[in-house]
Amino acid sequence: MSTNPCISCGACCASFRVDFARDELQSEGGCVPDGLAVELTGTLARMRGTDHAKPRCAALTGTVGVKASCGIYEWRPGPCREFGLRAPMGFGDEACTRARARHGLPPLN
Repeated sequence: MSTNPCISCGACCASFRVDFARDELQSEGGCVPDGLAVELTGTLARMRGTDHAKPRCAALTGTVGVKASCGIYEWRPGPCREFGLRAPMGFGDEACTRARARHGLPPLN
């Protein structure tokens, strides 16, 4: 069994807007499936669902705080990759703590 708390969390995917460069879309030579994104400008796209009043990325599967995962993990856009790199598995990361609090989850130690 994995010790990665992100496997059962998903709070970040249901808390923040995710904007990324359009060249990350499959139709532009990237990996992000076009159907999961909304084009904003000639150079910018957004993950579908992340701009709602209660954000939830269209690629998020499962239940936040119970068992959640990214349905396009290998193809996720740059901002999602960077979020995980700022602090390994979100430990000590302020944005992770805020996202978890929004969903009634305690901070990771």
